[in-house]
Amino acid sequence: MRFSKMFIPTLREAPADAEAISHIMMLRAGFVRQLAAGLYIFLPLGWRVLDKINAVLKEEMEAIGSQEISMPILHPAEVWQQTGRWDVIGDEMFRLKDRTGRDMCLGMTHEEIMTWLVSKEIRSYRDLPQVWYQIQTKLRDEARPKSGVLRTREFIMKDSYSFDANEEGLEKNYQLHAGAYHKIFKRCGLKFYQVESDPGMMGGAVSHEFMAPSPAGEDEVALCDKCGYSANVELALSVPSEIKFEDWPYEEVHTPDKRTVQEVSGFFKLKPAYFIKSILVIAENTPVLALVRGDQELHEKKLAKIIGAHRPAQKTEVKEILGVEAGFIGPMNQKVRIIADSCLKDGVYVSGANKQHYHAKGIRPGKDFSAEWHDIHLAKSGDKCSKCGAELKIEKCIEIGNIFKLGTKYSVPLKAVFLDENGSEKPIIMGSYGIGPARIAAAAIEQNNDKDGIIWPKRIAPFDVEILPLNMKDSMTVEIAEKLYKDLSEIRRGGKEKGIEVLMDDRDERAGVKFKDADLIGIPTQIILGEKNLKEGLVEIKDRRTKEAKKVRVEEVVKAVS
Repeated sequence: MRFSKMFIPTLREAPADAEAISHIMMLRAGFVRQLAAGLYIFLPLGWRVLDKINAVLKEEMEAIGSQEISMPILHPAEVWQQTGRWDVIGDEMFRLKDRTGRDMCLGMTHEEIMTWLVSKEIRSYRDLPQVWYQIQTKLRDEARPKSGVLRTREFIMKDSYSFDANEEGLEKNYQLHAGAYHKIFKRCGLKFYQVESDPGMMGGAVSHEFMAPSPAGEDEVALCDKCGYSANVELALSVPSEIKFEDWPYEEVHTPDKRTVQEVSGFFKLKPAYFIKSILVIAENTPVLALVRGDQELHEKKLAKIIGAHRPAQKTEVKEILGVEAGFIGPMNQKVRIIADSCLKDGVYVSGANKQHYHAKGIRPGKDFSAEWHDIHLAKSGDKCSKCGAELKIEKCIEIGNIFKLGTKYSVPLKAVFLDENGSEKPIIMGSYGIGPARIAAAAIEQNNDKDGIIWPKRIAPFDVEILPLNMKDSMTVEIAEKLYKDLSEIRRGGKEKGIEVLMDDRDERAGVKFKDADLIGIPTQIILGEKNLKEGLVEIKDRRTKEAKKVRVEEVVKAVS
């Protein structure tokens, strides 16, 4: 492909509203353009990258026996209503009516539609297992689309689904997908983690996410380098750092206008870990007092698994229910349900005294208050691993894929059943597996860049080689450039296993412009044709990643590159 014939609108300056490195680079290098909030157009270079990623996805899906199909984007509401997700999913779902008034939606995922198909076509255990996949557009009305293609309203997803007769079959397909995902991300040049995760709206008992570490990530992952434990912080278990307790006698201390843990710990000259943080929430109109250590944060999702959906109590509700303002609440003598973090079970603490402008010192759990004990704190760096006791670290990550054991969540309501060997009717056991190609591209940029631009991993780069003839007015330069372009391009057309895709910058531009654009776009190998070297029969081959350059004879270029 010739640069002069290709639409590559590079930018010298970063757009003011772009923050993530991948967003900045994709805009500046001419890979995407934004149509509206969360809506992106993939330009020729960007689409080539997605095409490369999709090719890897197809190869690895078919390697595990998955068959490609294509499902509609427009879905009838009744299929979603049968599983209950029509009412559970909120504003993220695009809803509409057709001309007859029938409720419809735009697909944000395809569990329902895949299950509907299975319910119509699978009858016997002899028809199982089945594994189907598609690479298709999805739509979600994100409240806050951000970070370029990392969070959008319309996106492409590879979603696959397994259908089995039993749990053993599901486990096999689950592990096959996990293995395939490892291969996919490695081939795409990503550093990644497989971590335990919360199934969320997808349902099912078991799920894992694949996370690419990046400062642009919206998720956080707890990692243990010693034993390999890894989990999304939404699910991660941890043991807060140990503290040495003193045998304080019980006393109430006047703490005028000291409400926050920081203020009270400063007043007592004690670390926040010695304090009990009391948080009143309302669950189904029932008050619940949640207790965490002063240096920890309450994990809302962990608490929700115990008490169900809840909300923070309003200031007026706190005063009305507990008789004291927030900041002076303590667990003593309370008549409401108390859920306390397990790390508070032993020790001697300071808490609110349930009296305005007073805190109590010398609080002993079990003696001064009773509670239900659960892990309800948010894991943080410095906590201990719950499995081996080593120190955990927390890392920001981009979610690039996920796998779910759905079980019968969808097959039962949609009546996707089969007859087993004994003629008994059984629900089909399902798994669901997703990957975002655009997220892979963005994560690859986040992990592979420098001040000059993108450094594409070789497998997903838009081209393998870029030829840079520095003076298009020099006949010898043009002649050699054209020959190299032809010879390298013919390697691919000749059907060799290792094909070469070539971009030649044939623009009549200054050398500096070509160098800047080449580094910005990030093609792995640059072949630089300068007049001085050519007079000696030499060209320069430069590695974009290492910046190392070597001179080779013109007639050896094809061999050196291929």
